[in-house]
Amino acid sequence: MSLADILIILINGTIIFSTPLILTALGGVFSERSGVVNIGLEGLMVIGAFAAAVVTIFAGEQWGLAPGLAPWLGILAAMVAGVLFAIPHAVASVDLKADQVVSGVALNFFAAGFALFMVKKLFEGAGQTTTVQHTFNKVNVGFLADIPVIGPLLEGLFNIYPVSYLAFVLVGVAYYVLYKTPFGLRLRAVGEHPRAADTLGVNVRRMRYTAVMISGGLAGIGGGALSIAISSSFTHATVSGHGFMALAAMIFGKWHPLGAMGAALFFGLATALASLSQTIGLANYFPSELLNALPYLLTILALAGVVGRAESPHALGKPYEKGSR
Repeated sequence: MSLADILIILINGTIIFSTPLILTALGGVFSERSGVVNIGLEGLMVIGAFAAAVVTIFAGEQWGLAPGLAPWLGILAAMVAGVLFAIPHAVASVDLKADQVVSGVALNFFAAGFALFMVKKLFEGAGQTTTVQHTFNKVNVGFLADIPVIGPLLEGLFNIYPVSYLAFVLVGVAYYVLYKTPFGLRLRAVGEHPRAADTLGVNVRRMRYTAVMISGGLAGIGGGALSIAISSSFTHATVSGHGFMALAAMIFGKWHPLGAMGAALFFGLATALASLSQTIGLANYFPSELLNALPYLLTILALAGVVGRAESPHALGKPYEKGSR
């Protein structure tokens, strides 16, 4: 295998493995920019991965839906499931003024238990779903191959799943919404100084509810991308910490859509490198356990180096009660 082939596989893998992290980290940006801590991203990914896998399997194999439509219906189901499961966190955090970290942790435990329980009910006691047959097919940008010299390289690099293209599009959409629209200005205002925003007529409760629900939808899509495009099934270990990695990417990216995308790509590179280790011979020099743990080690190191310097939204984690001083 040539160096160019290794480079194509590595970069291609980086994009694919970072896709769920990008989508979920974007969800975290919306929630925490509004002032609501969302430790529950892991649970939202779990429920999204479960919903996407189940709906895609049933849509393709029992409902007779066209193979190309089944995975998109699964992604839609993942988004809806994420939104629905984010609502209890919004109620606890915004209305009940509960500890937002505790609420998020409870969401993680509940989502994992509920998803596994439903899998056993739907698949005759099995601990995982059947294999997703109608999954996404990789798509490349056709005109790239016509570019002289570097065309074949670019065509290989961008031979990725449609949901990966969707993730990058949503990064641009999230940036535009947060920084170029009145809605984004209001959302950031309630995360920085909710009292001032309230004084100017912004409904703090509504904005925070909306942000948490957007967070749930994006994290659900991230989980769906993981189970359909990457794992091709759902088990208790499908997500296995990706939600926490996305949370780390959000913090590493300083609560900014572009920064979160960059951090997610960094963690995706580590995952792709671990996946490619056997092919390029790294396993001959490093224990395979260390290579598999590399994404998580880099997550810890990144957070250890950036948390002290990253400035979170000023009202993050602080419940707001209208009329209080």
